[in-house]
Amino acid sequence: MARPVKKSNRPCDDPRLDYKDLETLSKYLTPQGQIHARRRTGYCSKCQRELKQAIKRARHMGLLPFVGS
Repeated sequence: MARPVKKSNRPCDDPRLDYKDLETLSKYLTPQGQIHARRRTGYCSKCQRELKQAIKRARHMGLLPFVGS
C-alpha cells in the first residue's frame, strides 16, 4: 500500500519562483537531488515548469548541487 503524499497548497497566483531563493527550492528536492513530481508538489504544469527552470538555473550558477550531498 502506497504512503499518502503531502501536497503543498501553493496557488498559481503566487509570485514567481526565484533561483536565488535556495530555502524554497531545496524543499522541492529529494536527498539525492532529484526534483519532486507534480503529484508531490501540488503545482499545476505551468508552475512545475517554472520550478524546474529555477532549480536548473540555481544548479548552473553553483547554488544548488546536481547530486545529493
